[in-house]
Amino acid sequence: MRQRVISNNVANGDTPHFKRSEVLFEELLEQSMGNQQLSGKRTDQRHIAIGSASSTLPVPKLITDETTSMNNNENNVDIDREMSLLAKNQLSYNFYVQQINHEVRMMRTAIEGRA
Repeated sequence: MRQRVISNNVANGDTPHFKRSEVLFEELLEQSMGNQQLSGKRTDQRHIAIGSASSTLPVPKLITDETTSMNNNENNVDIDREMSLLAKNQLSYNFYVQQINHEVRMMRTAIEGRA
């Protein structure tokens, strides 16, 4: 979602009156980390319920910055900032994928018993 929003900001960098948007995922993550109760979503009645299953998944907030403008056409996209945010987002994504892959490999090693 963040990648799409930043890409949209970059694509509209020259569009008059366009206002940049931003995804606030970190607040959602902090709220989820504070809630230590484990819950699962049942997609089939045969699944075992885990905790208090929620039927809806939380969605990160999408905010639009209506208050600033970068130039005379009231567009507020700073292309350099957006490109650095895009690179940061890609690096974070790659890091998290590597971490998850490592955790899965560790679980497989524990289950299969091979070194």
